[in-house]
Amino acid sequence: MQTSETNTIQTAQPKILVLGATGGTGRLIVSQAVARGYDVTVLARSAEKARDLKGAKFVAGDARDETALRQALQGRDAVVSALGTAASPFREVTLLSTATRALVNAMKAEHVSRLVCITGMGAGDSAGHGGFLFDKLLFPLLLRNVYADKDRQEAIVRDSGLDWVLVRPAVLNDKSSRGAIRAITDLSGFHGGSIAREDVARFVLDQLGDDAWLHRSPLISW
Repeated sequence: MQTSETNTIQTAQPKILVLGATGGTGRLIVSQAVARGYDVTVLARSAEKARDLKGAKFVAGDARDETALRQALQGRDAVVSALGTAASPFREVTLLSTATRALVNAMKAEHVSRLVCITGMGAGDSAGHGGFLFDKLLFPLLLRNVYADKDRQEAIVRDSGLDWVLVRPAVLNDKSSRGAIRAITDLSGFHGGSIAREDVARFVLDQLGDDAWLHRSPLISW
């Protein structure tokens, strides 16, 4: 099984845009990026939800709005997408793919090439590797429509021509960081796992200055 342990790469501090910054993982991405000395902009619809994102510049807007995205992208070097959406077992989900299509167009227009995009275990060729509970219960009953949109989202990123990394976390939890992260693309023998949001945020930010996973889709877990 192919594995890789992440290490922080010492590079010039990037200017980044974070989407999904008011979610559980997005907040940690912002706080860790600020702690690293990054210049951070967040795009969010609600100033109230973003007001505690200390050290980040706030731009009001919808992630599906290409004009708002272009405004937020000005002067940026890279984008981290931590966009998420609620489980919707009874209706089609399109937010992730719609926002990602608008983002790719906006990044090309603003000449920003680096994109690190979080999707999830169960997207693309990682489907069927989540373990019994995830694969047989959660996925078909609650997550099927969300993951159909994650698949569309991944396809848009892969076809974008950008310098992308797709990060597929295992089941997320709010435990303390363990430090060590397993990152794999060979999923033979992998059947489920979990990872702390803190460790996901660290791995995602490491990809801004490291090409080890460029144009690849690592599944990350403990």
